[in-house]
Amino acid sequence: MLVNIKELNPDSSPQAAFGARLRSVREQRGWIQDHLAFLVGCSGRHISAIETGRKPPTLPFSRKADVALDLVGTPESFEREWRQMKHGSLLEGFPEYVGYEGRAVEIRLFDIGLIPGLMQTPEYARTVADGDVQRGSITAEQAEERVSFLMERQAALVRPRPPMIFVVMDESCLHQAVGGPKVMDAQLQRVVEMASLPNWFVHVSPFDIGARRSFYLPVNVLTLADRSVVAYAESQAQGRVERESSLVMPMLMAYHQLQGEALSQAASVAKISQLRKGSP
Repeated sequence: MLVNIKELNPDSSPQAAFGARLRSVREQRGWIQDHLAFLVGCSGRHISAIETGRKPPTLPFSRKADVALDLVGTPESFEREWRQMKHGSLLEGFPEYVGYEGRAVEIRLFDIGLIPGLMQTPEYARTVADGDVQRGSITAEQAEERVSFLMERQAALVRPRPPMIFVVMDESCLHQAVGGPKVMDAQLQRVVEMASLPNWFVHVSPFDIGARRSFYLPVNVLTLADRSVVAYAESQAQGRVERESSLVMPMLMAYHQLQGEALSQAASVAKISQLRKGSP
């Protein structure tokens, strides 16, 4: 019997993205909706409603889908995606990016103002999230979810074949006071420790490079196992994943140019260490 399959734009909302990915993962396994429904313990009509965005997924459903699809504890788990979309506390586009991040073999980060999330201590991350609570942009519950989610992303990087991680931090990241001297000192110590790891490469982009700085917004560039490259950038209001090669490759070139202008890793670590000692 031919069935009308409703086309769904996964970029229209986090709920639509969840449904579209559920359909994609199910179809990759060659399963019909009724088979997944049997494994999850619901009706085929319920699966259809979630896949087409007519019903929002629940946490119990997401967990059961992970068990059925063998995704428990993986970067692609539906429980993780559900937590990302809950309350809409993450920027549009970011959940999609995190899915790529968990599979990347090379991660390139550029940040301004704040230490990159993948390097943040729990105390630093919590202080940043609490600032959003104080401004009324998220709830206290959402702040806790953000911190927990960040810790999960960090933990996902520790695997048998970890990705190569390149970080260029604008010098402002080191001077932005977050959480007071104790929190900042522990955070800077964490950056120095991560710079000593064999798969981390940390560089500071000093203020004096001026107009030679390639980016004026945070940018992430990922290389996947098939050597394709994905970029992610965000404004105050939204994030966007870019996969089109003609747009992404110039960003990768600009990132390499920025690395060339930045301080060496040794000089970057020395600058951070001087800052921790109170030297200018």
